[in-house]
This record gives sequence, structure tokens and C-alpha cells, in this order.
Amino acid sequence: MTPVTGTAHASTAFFTDHYELTMVQAARQSGTAERRSVFELFPRRLPEGRRYGVVAGVGRALDAIEAFRFDPAAIAALDGVVDPDMLDWLASYRFTGDVWGYAEGEAYFPHSPLLVVEGTFAEAVLLETVLLSIYNHDSAIASAASRMTLAAGSRPCIEMGSRRTHEQAAVAAARAAYVAGFDATSNLAARATYGVPSAGTAAHSFTLLHDDEADAFRAQVQTLGVGTTLLVDTYDVAEAVARAVEVAGTGLGAVRLDSGDLGLVARDVRAQLDSLGATSTQIVVTSDLDEHAIAALAAAPVDAYGVGTQLVTGSGYPTCGFVYKLVAREDADGALVSVAKKSQDKTSVGGRKYALRRLSAGGTAQAEVVGIGEAPEGDSNDRPLLVPLVRDGEVVGRATLEEARSRHRSSLAELPRAVTQMSAGEPVIPTVFEQ
Repeated sequence: MTPVTGTAHASTAFFTDHYELTMVQAARQSGTAERRSVFELFPRRLPEGRRYGVVAGVGRALDAIEAFRFDPAAIAALDGVVDPDMLDWLASYRFTGDVWGYAEGEAYFPHSPLLVVEGTFAEAVLLETVLLSIYNHDSAIASAASRMTLAAGSRPCIEMGSRRTHEQAAVAAARAAYVAGFDATSNLAARATYGVPSAGTAAHSFTLLHDDEADAFRAQVQTLGVGTTLLVDTYDVAEAVARAVEVAGTGLGAVRLDSGDLGLVARDVRAQLDSLGATSTQIVVTSDLDEHAIAALAAAPVDAYGVGTQLVTGSGYPTCGFVYKLVAREDADGALVSVAKKSQDKTSVGGRKYALRRLSAGGTAQAEVVGIGEAPEGDSNDRPLLVPLVRDGEVVGRATLEEARSRHRSSLAELPRAVTQMSAGEPVIPTVFEQ
């Protein structure tokens, strides 16, 4: 599906923190602002019990870098935050450096160098907050969505969590879920902005509006056709199913269940539909589903899942804990030297990073190999993970959502079988540093 909006983006320059600007102002004062620097966006660990994570938000981050501009209104709003000389510098700000990163849809592990940003300190540090904001949110949603689609198997999942989160976060969540295998969203802004397929029929209020449940079903079928999905748990489920088939005929597309013991009710509804001759009518279930609930329904006669709250909140982990750290910078002699934070429990590994996925002869991932200072050695079967995203300030690594979805499928397919387990566990492959 082609997005219907244009490619222009509103400025993202204010999606940053106050101290980013004051740091640059002070660095300009000390003469260090123009030092060549390498920043790295990475996770120190996976959320507790998770076996892998999924990278999402890459396309949105590239849009944000392109749109990071301080227009006259922004400069006026910053009066008093930084000095006039700094305001003049901000007015001409453009990121002119290079960015490499994991492609959207890729699996990641502890210490994976998901994004490597190289430029002057002043240019690169200003991007910290907006990049972390996008990556932490979108990757949290995609990681949860990936587990849900794994649990669902071949059964489709529909994202429907817009009313459970911030209105703009809902759009990003729908996009991230689509990257990780969801088939559609209820969010029309995600359809318009990113081309995510949308779906939806009616809520309980539509049934309650009518004097009789059959009248509501009849109006919906006359408007949307017999292939529609009728919501059958506003009153009595068995009576509603009977009325639904009576109104739409045995060619009714689907019924939706939104309450009760979904597995038990689905079995009863399946038996009733079959007895009425509606053997091809599908059953869609909703109601605070997460990956564990979906897995528990694997043996039930369910055909599709609608997921809301648990998806848009990352199924318990609404952020990935990514950080953005300076790992190398130019010294007084012009050489690039490694730097690292040594704080207790918050250490980072210095040096510009490179990464590859080490694969067995059969194509199964064995390790996440991170090279420090130079690319790790691999054989013809190993797969480099960093791809160019921005070169000399120009975006070069934009990909379509369909390409990201395909990459997600292939990335998961090469991971060990333990990736399919919903129980808590360690990362399915170790991260190995080579120097």
C-alpha cells in the first residue's frame, strides 16, 4: 500500500533535551565542538527474560535526521536558553556526517551496535535524544509484536491499540508492529502516513445503538457485505451467533469474541457455526491479549487475533533501555582514540564498532560478533550487520516497510529454535567482542 501523504516532515529539532544545547555551547567555548566523534546507540542488555529483540524505527529516525533543523521560530523560542553565538550556529545546523546501523526488522542482542553515528561532536550529540526516543519506543513495540506473531504462527494479528497510548505513539506503534509481522492496524493515520493496511468493522456501541441485535447485524452486512466480521458478545454469544448466520447466511466472513474464556467460548462458537453450516466463517478474538495468551490459544479454533494494550506498551517492556554513548573521539593530534564510560553498572565499551552474525554451516546463528576498531573476521557464511544509512549528511539507506518485514522474517529464521519459546530465558546467541 502506498502512503498518501507527501515526504516533507516537520522539524524534529525540539525533540531534544536542554543539556544537548548547553553541552555544545560549552564545547564550542573550549574548542572541542568540532572534534571528530563516534557515537553508538546500543543495548547493555535485553529486557529480563527476553531471548532477542527487534530493531524498528530506522526509517523514522532517518526522517528525523533530515528534518532536524532550527527555523526562525525555533531560534526565537531558544532565546535565553543559549547565548546569541550559539543561536547563530543552530540556525545553520545540518548533520553532515555518516551513520551506519542495523537494518530495520533485524534481530538484536546485548551490546549490538544498532547505530553508529560519526561526525563532529556538536553535530552528532544533538541527535541523541530524538534517536533514542524513536529507537527505544519502536523497537520495544516490534520486539513484543515479534513474539506475538511467533506465538500466532500462521494466524494473522491485527494491531488495535491506538486508544491505549499517546495519539502519535499509536501511529509509530502500528508501523513497528507491521515491521514485526502484524498484518493490519486499526489506525488510519498509520495507513495514511506509512501505508500500513488498515482494518475494522464495528464496536459494541454499534450493537447497543440498535433496538435489536439482528438489526445491527443487518445494517452492517448491508453496508460492508457478508464477508464482514460481526461482534457477537454484546449480549448472549450463542443467540448472537445464531442471529449472525441468519442475517448473513453461511457465507459470513467472521465473528469476533471480546470477552470471557476465549478458548472455551471459541470452541463452543466453532461447533455452533459448523452445525449451522457456516463452516468457513472464521473466529477472531480480542481482549487484552499478549504473546502468552496467544500461545495458550494455539489449540483453540481461532483464526485471527486483535491485540491492543499489551502491544503498544511493549508487553511489559515499553522501552528497550538503549543508550547513546561517545565511544571514540579525535584527540589533540588529530588521531581517533577510544573513550568509554566506567560508571558502576553503566559501563560502555570504547571504540568504533562493527558487527556480524556468525552462522553455522547450516545457516543457524551462533553468535553476535562485535569488532572493536575494525570489522571482525568472518567466513563466507557469516553476515555483516551494519549497513550505510547516511553518507555525508544524505540519507542513503532508506528501505520500504515490505523490505523490513521480509528482513524480520529471514533474521528470525536463522536464529536457534529456542527463539520460539515464550518462557523467560537467556539470549539465544551470545555476544562476542573481538579486538
